[in-house]
Formats: sequence, structure tokens, C-alpha cells
Amino acid sequence: MQPLVVRVTPNARKSEILGWGADEKGRPVLMIKLAAPPVDGKANDELLRFLAKSLGCPRSQVHLLRGEGSRQKTLEIPVSAAALLPAV
Repeated sequence: MQPLVVRVTPNARKSEILGWGADEKGRPVLMIKLAAPPVDGKANDELLRFLAKSLGCPRSQVHLLRGEGSRQKTLEIPVSAAALLPAV
């Protein structure tokens, strides 16, 4: 398993990966728009579902490690799926 840091924007028209950005310390962060509101964990559920589908792995292999109530989140994804992410 490999960690992945993402920054999400909820309430988008559709869920999509925008590409790479940087956090306040200059570390790479994957930018993702989500078609779900940030209410009752709906955005987190959509993030895990969407990312698993995009990476072609089961939903059970994508885990939220940190950032449940934040826009910046740390996830754990399979190493084999990390190769399918856009290049930094």
C-alpha cells in the first residue's frame, strides 16, 4: 500500500481528477473535484468510490487515513494502482 495526498473540491458538476498541485509546503497533491456535498461523509464516500474506479481497484483497497473533515486528505492505495495516476 502507498500513501496518496489529495485536495478535494466538493459540490462539482462531476467527479474528476484535475492533475497535480502543491500544498503550502510544496509537496505534490492530487487535485480532485467531487460530485457530492461535504455533508454526512458523502464527499469522502464519493472520493473513495471515484478513486477506486479510476484506478481500477476494489473500493475495499482504498482507505482514508487522515483528513476526514478537511479538504486535504491522505489516502492509502495499492502500489499497483499508483502507477495509473497521472505523472507529477
